[in-house]
Amino acid sequence: MNFKLILNIALHLLQARLKQTIVAAIGVTFSIAMFIALVSFMNGLNKLLDGLMLNRTPHVRLYNDIKPTEHQPITLAEAYQKNTNFIRSIKPKDIGKSIYNGKAIISYLKKDSRIIDVAPKITSSVFFNSGTIEISGVINGIDVLSEEKIFRISEYIIEGKVTSLLQNNSIILGKGLANKMLLTVGDIVKITSPNGNLTSLKIVGISQMGISDVDDVMSYTSLGTAQKILGEPTNYITDIQIQLHDKTIAPELSKEFRHKFNLDAIDYKTVNSQFETGSKVRNVISYAVGIVLLIVAGFGIYNILNMMIYEKMDSIAILKATGFSGNDVKWIFISLSLIIGFVGGMFGLLFGFVFSSIIDVIPFRTSSLPTITTYPIYYDSVFYVIGIVFALFTTTIAGYFPASKASKVDPVEIIRGK
Repeated sequence: MNFKLILNIALHLLQARLKQTIVAAIGVTFSIAMFIALVSFMNGLNKLLDGLMLNRTPHVRLYNDIKPTEHQPITLAEAYQKNTNFIRSIKPKDIGKSIYNGKAIISYLKKDSRIIDVAPKITSSVFFNSGTIEISGVINGIDVLSEEKIFRISEYIIEGKVTSLLQNNSIILGKGLANKMLLTVGDIVKITSPNGNLTSLKIVGISQMGISDVDDVMSYTSLGTAQKILGEPTNYITDIQIQLHDKTIAPELSKEFRHKFNLDAIDYKTVNSQFETGSKVRNVISYAVGIVLLIVAGFGIYNILNMMIYEKMDSIAILKATGFSGNDVKWIFISLSLIIGFVGGMFGLLFGFVFSSIIDVIPFRTSSLPTITTYPIYYDSVFYVIGIVFALFTTTIAGYFPASKASKVDPVEIIRGK
């Protein structure tokens, strides 16, 4: 089989039907371009939402949960161990939120090669005093440098700097909380702890995550300041946040640390299970729409090649009469399809990148997401590889059936009919 000759014949046939060829190639180009732009935009949106939710969640969190005692006294008594006991109105055990021997646990975890870093944290409900009004909220005592390394909270600070928390008696308020009390950077806010301690803190920053339920109650301060507000010793922490090199092992490590340290542990997948499901559904939709576009383009190529075969029956008969086999004729038309798919696919990749770049600079401003200025686009070479591979695959399948039909043409009947 002379592939050079077959390719030359295919190119001449394409030139003979140039308008139809261009229409078919444009169909592939448009499909690939829309696939690239759509997938890039949807994945950019998912990355944005991941940044708002998943990236603010530790891969593994260790804490003490409020729960009833697992083994009640009646189940420990020998006389009742073989009986079925019904117990009502069980009260939770008061073990406190503090993590016992927290510094030793953190030191141990930081030596684990699977872990990027560990950030201790104190979480407590407090009251923010605005005149005679008490506004309920949450205060987070953080290790400023570790928190910034793991969660990059500076990205959500719209006024001030997160490093200002290293000063004593300083606090960063959520934007919604600051608006309620008409406070800004440099003002003093008074806080009442659950045990009645009253503390005055200087506002050094305003944060905005873009989630109103969070921004209306959230505040940040340093670990030391939080311990002073709650009247607790310097070893008091309520949470240990763990960031992993490979977050896929988070559920496994969660179980491991739960048994090793006798603490409650939860992984990010469990916390954000509904959110992850939404991301997967959006990805499926974007890929499905892109594939449908390519399949539609494939039907266009199929119709064009079918018409070309009917119009080129004389040429096919002559080719066969001069010694071309059915397999040669089939490869001529498959080559036609592959050329259309390749040329259309390459232009599709180019225009897909252009469309993605245009979307990437379109202004997108909203008060709820001040750090986002344009529509999110995620550039990934995998999308372009998928696009060109699927374009070639679709056009090959679209060209195969007309090509098989052309290979079975009987030249004697065509010439006799003429």
